[in-house]
Amino acid sequence: KEAARACRKKIREAKAQFELNLATFVKDNKKCFYKYINEKRKGKTDLCCLLDTEGNLVTADEKKAEVLNDFFASVFTGKTHGAQDNCPPGLVDSVREQNRPPVIQEEAVRELLSCLDIRKSMGADGIHARVTRELADELAKPLSIIYQQSWLTGEVPDDWTLANVTPIHKKGKKEDPGNYRPVSLTSVPGKVMEQFILSAVTQHLQDGQGIRPSQHGFRRGRSCLTNLVSFYDQVTRLVDTGKAVDVVCLDLSKAFDTVSHSTLLEKLAAHGLDRGTLCW
Repeated sequence: KEAARACRKKIREAKAQFELNLATFVKDNKKCFYKYINEKRKGKTDLCCLLDTEGNLVTADEKKAEVLNDFFASVFTGKTHGAQDNCPPGLVDSVREQNRPPVIQEEAVRELLSCLDIRKSMGADGIHARVTRELADELAKPLSIIYQQSWLTGEVPDDWTLANVTPIHKKGKKEDPGNYRPVSLTSVPGKVMEQFILSAVTQHLQDGQGIRPSQHGFRRGRSCLTNLVSFYDQVTRLVDTGKAVDVVCLDLSKAFDTVSHSTLLEKLAAHGLDRGTLCW
């Protein structure tokens, strides 16, 4: 791992130096500069033909987008619908107000901006991660104010709710829309704010023991490997004592797309999260 990490670092440094040289000596070598730029501007492989609901092959880009949009929208069940833009009124009334959102420090914002991965795609607002990182010192204060106000009021800026949705093929026939999953490319400043929200929610649940020790997914320091090790340890311990072991594995189809937002909010509220965090 150390060798691979060092190799990737050297590659990034060499690439950065190459691009710097191209920009520095553009007057002397315009051909190479614009050739490199044009290669970067080329789009990725076009999406293949797709089958619509009637079994017809769709070739036009606009029609393919409509086919994918219809499928992605159909995945959501009735339970996922409801008030997703604002916190449900009934829930707001029952939420305890003593747990106020923490103050977002300017330095904390600057640190996150300075560590942005410049390879990440930008959202619908067109704000690139590279620009945001380079202007970390200038953006830290205004963004900290925006983040704090957004958290206190539970209101999310409209630009942060928009996304460029990219279909990613998972498996099976590429003509079947059901074999694609949507990846939403959202605003870079919005994703930075999400890190503050995630940190607060995670810390709150851990302090209140809202996350069971048996959960390994989406936890720092945990993974599929740690889950398997824990599972293997429990099974071998039971077998060694002569007990029978039955294993039931469940795979929830499109679990993330079909999770009930209202149920999730109710469970988070039951754990004592503040109104601003729930509405956000």
